[in-house]
Amino acid sequence: MAGLDAFGTQLQRGDGATPAETFTPIANVTDITPPGIERETLDVTAHDSEDAWREFIGGLKDGGEVEIELNYDPREHDSLVSDFGDKNPRNYKVVWPDSLGEWAFKAILTNFEPEAPHDDKLAASATFKVSGKPTITTGA
Repeated sequence: MAGLDAFGTQLQRGDGATPAETFTPIANVTDITPPGIERETLDVTAHDSEDAWREFIGGLKDGGEVEIELNYDPREHDSLVSDFGDKNPRNYKVVWPDSLGEWAFKAILTNFEPEAPHDDKLAASATFKVSGKPTITTGA
C-alpha cells in the first residue's frame, strides 16, 4: 500500500457532559498535527555495564501536543478561546477518515493565535497540551 488519504480527519471537542459526552468536530480545520507521544530514557549505566556500553530503561511518557490550523471564524471558534481559561483538561479526539480509528485524549489549550493579513483569509492556529495517556482505537 502506498499510503492513505488524510482528507476528512477531524479534531473533535467534548462537551464535558456526563454520563454521555458529545463530541463535535471543530469546524474549518485545514491542518492537524496529532499527539506526538514520547518517552524519557533513564541512564542506568554502571561501572560493570557490559563492554562499557551505556544502558537505558524507559522513564515517564508524555502525550505531546496537538496543533491545528484553521480558517478562523470568530462565531465558530471563540468557544476554543474560552477553553484557554480552563485549568482542567477537556476531552478531545482525533478521528481518522474512513473509519480508520481515533486517538482520544485530555488536553489543555495552551495557545490560540488568530491572524488577519490584509491580503489573505482570516486564519488561526491552536496548540493543545495532552494530559495523561491517549486512548488509541484502531478502526476497521
